[in-house]
Amino acid sequence: MEVLKVSAKSNPNSVAGALAGVLRETRSAEMQAIGAGAINQAVKSIAIARGFVAPHGVDLICIPAFTDINIGFVK
Repeated sequence: MEVLKVSAKSNPNSVAGALAGVLRETRSAEMQAIGAGAINQAVKSIAIARGFVAPHGVDLICIPAFTDINIGFVK
């Protein structure tokens, strides 16, 4: 499954379009956001995407969760 990565600088409309596209193809999607700003943009994107897919009979459901990730640092 492709992971949509959202940053604090992400455009919510662009992320919503990508999310809607993935949902049309696979019927499920995963988003990853690290930090308060990124989570804010992700939530806005989900709300916008819901408006994109609702006319097609898709009821968008969001299941938030925490996960551990490895961030590689180069020294």
